[in-house]
Amino acid sequence: MTKRRVSFPPFAEEGLEEFLAEVDERLSSDEDTCGVVEDILVDLHGDREAYERWQDGGDVTPAERVRLQGYDPCNATVESEYYAEKDEDRYEESKYLQWLWRQFDSTPMADNVAFALRFRRMLAGHLFEDCGEGCRFFKGITFSYGHNITVGDNVVIHDDVHLDDRGQLTIGDRVSIADDVHVYSHDHDVVDQTTVRNYHTIVEDDVRLTYDSMVRAGVRVGENAILAAKGVAQSDIPAHHVAAGTPATSISVKPGWESVAEPIEGATEDRREERRLEMDIPDGLNTFDEFQRELQPPDT
Repeated sequence: MTKRRVSFPPFAEEGLEEFLAEVDERLSSDEDTCGVVEDILVDLHGDREAYERWQDGGDVTPAERVRLQGYDPCNATVESEYYAEKDEDRYEESKYLQWLWRQFDSTPMADNVAFALRFRRMLAGHLFEDCGEGCRFFKGITFSYGHNITVGDNVVIHDDVHLDDRGQLTIGDRVSIADDVHVYSHDHDVVDQTTVRNYHTIVEDDVRLTYDSMVRAGVRVGENAILAAKGVAQSDIPAHHVAAGTPATSISVKPGWESVAEPIEGATEDRREERRLEMDIPDGLNTFDEFQRELQPPDT
C-alpha cells in the first residue's frame, strides 16, 4: 500500500527530537531505570508541580498521593509479575520499561501518531530482545515481559494487539499484525489449568495476521502466509498459504506461489511440541494456587 509521508512543522520536530534523544540517552545510561521512568511519566502527565510539592512534604490528598506514587514502576504490579518461572533479573528491568510503554499510551501524546510511533520504536530497542529498523507500533499493544520478543525490520503492529512472551516469540521481517490480534507463547493443561507450558512461537517473514485472529503457543506461521480475520491457528500454517477458520486450516495457496508451496492436503500439522521450552521454578519460592480446586478426573 502506498502511504504519504507526514512531517511536523520544524519547531515541533525540534522539540520532539530533543525529547526522544533525552529519553533514549537516559535509558541507555547507568541511571536507575525506575527513577528515569518515574521522571518521564511525571512530566508526560503534566504533574510536575504536584509531584514536587509532595516530595517537599507539602499537602496532597490521598487520591493525589496514589496517583503520584503510581508513576514509579516500583510501586506498580502487572499480571506477569505473578508468573513463578520468570527470570527475575531480566524481568525487573523490563517491568519498568513495560510500565513506561503502557502509561505513555494513556497520555494525549499517544494519539499523536507520527510522534508516538517514534517513541515506541525507541522504547522497543530497550525493551525487546531485539528490534529491527523501520518498525511501527500503534496504541494499546501489551506484552507479558517484552524481553523474550524478537522483531525484524519494517514490522507493523496495530492497535490493541497482545504479544505473549511468557515463552519466546519471534516475529520476522515485514510482518503485518492487524488490530486485536493475540499471539501466545504459553498454554494451560486441559485437565489442570494451573499447569503451564511455555513454547517458542514463530511468525516468519512477510506474514499477515489479520483482524482479531489468534496464534496458539508453539505455532509456526510460515513465510508469506495469511491468517484470515478471526481465524485461530492451532497448528502450523505452511509458507505462502492462506488459512481461515477455527481451528484455522489452509484454504488456498497465494496466487503465483503454487510452485514453491506445500500442497493443501494435509498442510496443517501440529508441531508445537518441537518448540516446547523447559522451565524451572526456583526452589523455596513462595507460591500459591489461585483457584484452590481439587478436581480429579474420575477415569485416572
